[in-house]
Amino acid sequence: MRILDRQLFDQVVSQAAKSPRLRQNFNIHKDYADPCQRLLNALEPGTYVRPHRHLTPPKPECFLALRGRMAAVLFFDSGEIDQVIEFCPAGPVFGLDIPAGAWHTIIPLEPGALFFECKPGPYEPLSDKDWAGWAPTEGDVQAATYLRDLEKECLRKLPKKK
Repeated sequence: MRILDRQLFDQVVSQAAKSPRLRQNFNIHKDYADPCQRLLNALEPGTYVRPHRHLTPPKPECFLALRGRMAAVLFFDSGEIDQVIEFCPAGPVFGLDIPAGAWHTIIPLEPGALFFECKPGPYEPLSDKDWAGWAPTEGDVQAATYLRDLEKECLRKLPKKK
């Protein structure tokens, strides 16, 4: 049994803030071969999660916000934004179930963002994700510009707070 408490959440969020990639995950499942992959994902503003999908093999993903505000961005095959959905523990949207094959990324909208993720296993690093060819690879010189443009577009598409 694993205890998912405030101390663990604080630890994962702190590790993300110190990470060069500005993100950190914590696997709750014991092994990559487990049929159900369960993990915590902490994201800091400025992290670049390259848009991807899980098509080969097809795997849906379920995300549930635990801390902070995030935006899920779903794309058409062309790379144009289809939807931007804000989710956070205060709602009104608490999480999402992303269908297999849907292009997506997650953008943290404030520091300390943390979500629970669940998807079918096993996890096989070489075939887990289909990377979007229209989005720069992580570390590419164009990735920072792409991320800034994506963040601006997300904020533009999100409903204005009253």
